[in-house]
Order: sequence, then C-alpha cells, then structure tokens
Amino acid sequence: MAEPAAAAAVSTRKLYGYALSSNSVRIAALLNEKGLDYELVVVDDTKAPDFLAINPLGQVPAFQDGDDILFESRAISRYIAAKYRSSGTDLLPATPSAKLEVWLEVESHHFYPAVADLVYELRVRPRLPGGAPPDPAVVDGLARKVADVLDVYDAHLAAGNRYLAGDAFTLADVNHMAQLFVMSRTPRAAELVAARPHVQAWWDDISARPAWKKTVAALPLPPA
Repeated sequence: MAEPAAAAAVSTRKLYGYALSSNSVRIAALLNEKGLDYELVVVDDTKAPDFLAINPLGQVPAFQDGDDILFESRAISRYIAAKYRSSGTDLLPATPSAKLEVWLEVESHHFYPAVADLVYELRVRPRLPGGAPPDPAVVDGLARKVADVLDVYDAHLAAGNRYLAGDAFTLADVNHMAQLFVMSRTPRAAELVAARPHVQAWWDDISARPAWKKTVAALPLPPA
C-alpha cells in the first residue's frame, strides 16, 4: 500500500544538527511556527564522511526536504518560509518589504556576531578544558558592542514598530529568537536587553508565542 502523502512528507523533512546549537534552534523554531513535522537527526561528528556528503562545509544545521538538501541556517529559513508559505504563520509580507530585508541582514551581520562573541566569552570558553573565568575587560568590551547594536534595535522598535518589519511577526523576528533566548539565560547579556524597554517588550512578545514555547520545551537545557 502506498504511504499516505502526509506521512511521506514527514519522513522526508530532516533537520541535521544538535538540540543546543542556536542555528539549529533557529530552524526548529521556524518549523514549529509553520506547523511542520520533521525529524531531528543528531550530528555527533560534523566531519564524518556521511555528514560531509550532506554539507561539505561540515557545519550544522543542514536540512533535507525530499530530494532538496540545504545548508546555511539563514538560507534554510528563507527556503522554508517561502516554500511553506501557506502553512502555519505566513512570515513573508505580501509585498516586498524594505524593513524585512534590512533586519534580516542586520541580524546576520551585526546582531548575531556581537551576541555570539559575548555569549562565548561568558558561557562557552570557561567550560572548555582548561578554561579560565571570563576576563572582565574582554566582557566589558564585548558587552559595549552588543549594547551599541541593541540601541539601534530599541530606537527602531520605539518608532512605531511592534515587530522588526512593522506590525506583523515575520521571518526577521524568528531569526533572532534563538540568540535572544541564549541572552535571556546569560545574566550579563540579559541585563543588556532589560535596559532597553522596547527590545525587552519585543522579546516578551515573541517568546510568548506557542511555537516558541514548544521549541524551548524540547531543549535539553543545562543550568542557567
């Protein structure tokens, strides 16, 4: 008997990554927002030949959708938002949106790098073998970079924008959620958000979405 179409669709959508990779969480959050079932394939070794056949760059996440294989999390997210536009929440404006395009790029080139560097210094490096406590001078410098970026966000959100692209929740917001979540669990980083009321209100809004709560519930979270 032929497999039902719905079951076939589920079996051919696979997210390759690991649960606490922020870029993997980016895609899981998007899939949940779209109401799409998928299989998480945990990648233990990104340099293993089997995985390099999927992503020759040897990084997670990668995504398989039937015969299509994608890597690079932002490319994956744009693909899912476009291909499955009619599923779940429509995350792309009906007409071309300057705000959407700008804030997708700001996330990639300004927000993510600044936040990732600060979180690495605070949470990751001290837990590495032989890792030392965070260097206060380094943390202060990295925190200033994040603060400068968040000031731009706070001003934008204060200017009548409930979400990054205006009045509607879009892919631009989804692409920030994993890193904002990590910030919320990192006290020094969380303070930077809390000090900017419009950024904090935006995060409170988007993190209350059922799809995001489902995403977080599936994470094997270590102590904060």
